[in-house]
This record gives sequence, C-alpha cells and structure tokens, in this order.
Amino acid sequence: MNQKRKDKILIIDDDKDILLTSKVVLKHLFDFIRTESDPFKLQQILREDDYDVILLDMNFSTGATSGKEGIYWLKEILKINPHGNVIMITAYAELNLAVEAMKIGAIDFVIKPWDNEKLIATLNAALRLSKSKKEIRELKSKQKTLKEEINKSYSEMIGESGAIKSVFESIKKISKTNANVLILGENGTGKELIARAIHKNSLRSDQIFVNVDLGAISETLFESELFGHKKGSFTDASNDRAGRFEIASGGTIFLDEIGNLSFPLQAKLLSVLENRKIIRLGDNEEIPIDIRLISATNMPLHKMIEENSFRQDLLYRINTVEITLPPLRERKEDIPLLVDFFAKKYSEKYQKKGIRISKDAIRKLSRYQWPGNIRELKHLIERAIIMCEGNKISSNDFLINSEENENLIKSNLNIEELEKNAVKTALKKHNGNLSKAAKELGLGRTTLYRKMNKYDL
Repeated sequence: MNQKRKDKILIIDDDKDILLTSKVVLKHLFDFIRTESDPFKLQQILREDDYDVILLDMNFSTGATSGKEGIYWLKEILKINPHGNVIMITAYAELNLAVEAMKIGAIDFVIKPWDNEKLIATLNAALRLSKSKKEIRELKSKQKTLKEEINKSYSEMIGESGAIKSVFESIKKISKTNANVLILGENGTGKELIARAIHKNSLRSDQIFVNVDLGAISETLFESELFGHKKGSFTDASNDRAGRFEIASGGTIFLDEIGNLSFPLQAKLLSVLENRKIIRLGDNEEIPIDIRLISATNMPLHKMIEENSFRQDLLYRINTVEITLPPLRERKEDIPLLVDFFAKKYSEKYQKKGIRISKDAIRKLSRYQWPGNIRELKHLIERAIIMCEGNKISSNDFLINSEENENLIKSNLNIEELEKNAVKTALKKHNGNLSKAAKELGLGRTTLYRKMNKYDL
C-alpha cells in the first residue's frame, strides 16, 4: 500500500456532494484533507493553518453562474497568502472565467464533473509546483543572508606575538575538520574573526556562514529565530520562515555569547545538536540539518558548570576543540601593527591620507592595559583620525590615562572584577542609558541586563 503524502489539501465548494466525493477520492492519497462549504470562513481557516493546495469553486450562491464569487475569494486567499496554490473548480461554460482566474494567480483549474485520475494528476502537478516555489523562497532567503554576510567588511587577523601565533596554529589544525569549536576570550578580542577564519579555511568555505548573537535574542524569540516557524504559530507569524540552523545547513553556524543562554534554552539547543534535526515552531515535522558549529563566549563556562548555571553535557557537545584568545594587554607587541592597520583603514575611509601616528603616541598606547581590547583600540584610532586637523597624531590626541589604567590592572587582575568595572564605567559614562552602554561594551541589551543583575548594579 502506498504511503500517504503529508501535503495539506483544502477544498471549498457549496456542493456537499462534491466535497464528499473529493474527500473519498483523495483520502487514500493524502494525510490531511479539509472541506468547507462556507467561503466566509476562509480567512479564519487560512490563518489557523497553511495549505499546500486549495481547490476553490467558482460559484457559491444558489443559481449563480457568473464566477465573480470565485474570483473574489481567489483574491482574498492571495491577500492572506501571496504564495498560495489555488486550483479553480469550474464548469465547461465558465472556462473563460477560469482563464481569468489564472491571470489573477490561480495555478490551474479542473472541470466538473471531473475524472478522478485527472483530478489526482492536476493535484500532483500543483503540489510539485508548490514544493518548487517553497524551495525557491528558501533559497532566496539563504542567498539574502549570504549576501548580507559577504557585504560585511571583516579585517584579517593581525599579529606576530607568540600568543596570537599559537591561535593561528590552532586554526590551521582544526579548520579542515568538522569538529565543534569553542572560542573563549574577553569582549573585543576578535572571537568572530577567529570563527570566520576557521570557516574560510574549512571544507565548507564555499557555503554560508551564519552569525547568531545569542545575547541579542530574547527567550521568547529563541526558537523562532534559531529553528524557524510555521505560519500562524504566533501573532506575527504571517508566513513560514526558516530559522538560522536551517539556513546554515551545509555551512557553518557561529553562536556568539553562548554563555548567556538560560538553562531551558540550553536544553533545547543540546537536543538539536545531538539529533542534528530541527522542528519549526508550530510544526511537528523534523528537518535534518548539516552544520559545522562554532561557539564563543567571554563567560567562565567551567566555573558556571560548578555553579549549576551551564550544562556540562552541552559544554562537552560544543567544545571538541577550545581556543582561548589572549587579551590585547597580553600581546602588546602586536599594538604597533594593529595601530598601523587601523590608521590606514580609517585614513582611507575619511579621506585623510598621509596621516601618521607618532612614536610617543604608540608608546602611550603600548602602556595602556586595554580593558576593551582590540575593539577599544579600533574605536580610539578611528576617533583620532576623525578629529585630527593636521597629518600627525601625537600622544595628546589619545584620551587615555595609561598610568591610572596600569595601576588599576596591577591592583586587580580578576576577570570578573574587570568586567564589573567596565560595565559600571559604561553606565556612568552614558548616564544610565542602557542602549548606549551596551553598544560601548559590544554587548546586546539582554546580555547587559544579565551582567547588571550578576554584579548587582
């Protein structure tokens, strides 16, 4: 016996005999067939569920033959679902109206009384078209994401220090594998650059790289964003949508700020990583995924496991290989190279070519302890280039206090204390404006909330 197809069919006709006959003919072939005689229930029906093909009669009023009602309801269906696949049910005398309906957006028509084999053939053709249209929409969604990623400007990693060379060696060793990678490091150290370098040198380099900032995704949107949703699964779900995992299938997915996930969300993520299948929100069909996983965090995951705030089994799943990025204060010999790189970049951007940074300025920058790491250095150079009036930038053009900062670092090297001080400083600098403070720190607002709660700020 042939297995039933999972496609959903909706039939709307005021003739109860037509509805009964069509259901009897099709119920052995399709899992889900809904029949309805009242077209005024269409809007509610289509908002409750998504149908692969809709069979729609041309007339509903007693004695009506104009076909205007069918045309009207066809337009209503396409307003709700512009991608809807509608087959018109018509009589021989209404063939010209069926042609008009196809110009509006119907994909085919069947003439009643119909031949059962002809009906099934027409439905199967419509379902193939439906599947093709769906695949094209999903491909366009992937292409859009890929184009956005390609159009972003990402600097190459720069450095000659022993600390960063060790990172480069790790990248070379693991890139050609499919091993899951966990990148640890403070904010602003360049964790995303490392993830992109691994992808660029991997066997998936010609496939998509999808970056997900978990710190910026609320708990309520987590499943929809990562696993996708079906139309009608929640208030604003007007169409089916692929999630980040589905879009990344075949390529690499980078989960930044993974340490910020709550325990329930960690469990959902773990299930997906173990089974390599996702289920869209509002659906029950499993979709297989093929991804290379790279994760990153600035949080002490091993300590969090001891505190029961991070799952040990999830850590085992995500860190087949661990890479720890050194903070900028531990690779100060790279500062002149980074300064030169950013100075050239922003001189070109702001059309101020020929600007040079004095040796005393570089000495001052080298003495500074960089709590914001490379991100802070980059912003400082950009600001100096913008404000520079001549062609030379001196130490006075950099508004940092190297001695005060060095004393602070010497007095307390605890990472959490440094982070707490950075959050306090950002909040004070921006007079409590959370959006501006989060941006300054390179965090999402959700992540900043968690850190404020963690440090009782």
